[in-house]
Amino acid sequence: MINTKNLKKIYITEDVETTALNNVNLEIEAGEFCAIMGPSGCGKSTLLNIMGLLDNPSEGEYHFMGEEISDKSERDRAQLRKGNIGFVFQSFNLIDELTVFENVELPLLYLGVSTSERKEKVETALDRMNMMHRRNHFPQQLSGGQQQRVAIARATVADAKLILADEPTGNLDSDHGDEVMKLLAELNEKGTTIVMVTHSPHDADYARRVIHLFDGHVVTENMQEGFHV
Repeated sequence: MINTKNLKKIYITEDVETTALNNVNLEIEAGEFCAIMGPSGCGKSTLLNIMGLLDNPSEGEYHFMGEEISDKSERDRAQLRKGNIGFVFQSFNLIDELTVFENVELPLLYLGVSTSERKEKVETALDRMNMMHRRNHFPQQLSGGQQQRVAIARATVADAKLILADEPTGNLDSDHGDEVMKLLAELNEKGTTIVMVTHSPHDADYARRVIHLFDGHVVTENMQEGFHV
């Protein structure tokens, strides 16, 4: 599903040049659950943004689902993201003015899904996250754990093949954090590919594979049993 070859990302501001990623070579197959770990500033989020087609590499190749992405326009990348990639962020990124139902519905509106099909898909996603009883609430009326469940419902409502999670438990207490990790593990068990950036060794234990970055390089990769839900 994901293949990078000599991937580099260089940021240039005024007279300062910063190499965020340096010759990253990775292959992630469909159905994997990978955790990306490393100290702050090592390139984890930069790599996740490139995987999610939110940013382009400075050099090297990035293949997503068999397509070379590096030279595609923003419009082409946006089209490829739709229906294929879902995002889960530390800060939830829900829209305060929209209800739970409307937040989850948003990706389907962008895809032009019919009203009846949208209703069915949103209700299925909310039911899977045990959030149907909150469908008419607004994000500020929910706990952090509930907001993250809504964010996962939004990420999966269009049957995304790949979920990219950036510190998904970073703003949650341990109980709600475990709840979110179990939900991600369940999605993976059902075939969704998950790539997660995390500082937490506990959260990384849910993954089948842990990739360690340091100074923009992949330094180690470990296979592990992970949690089976």
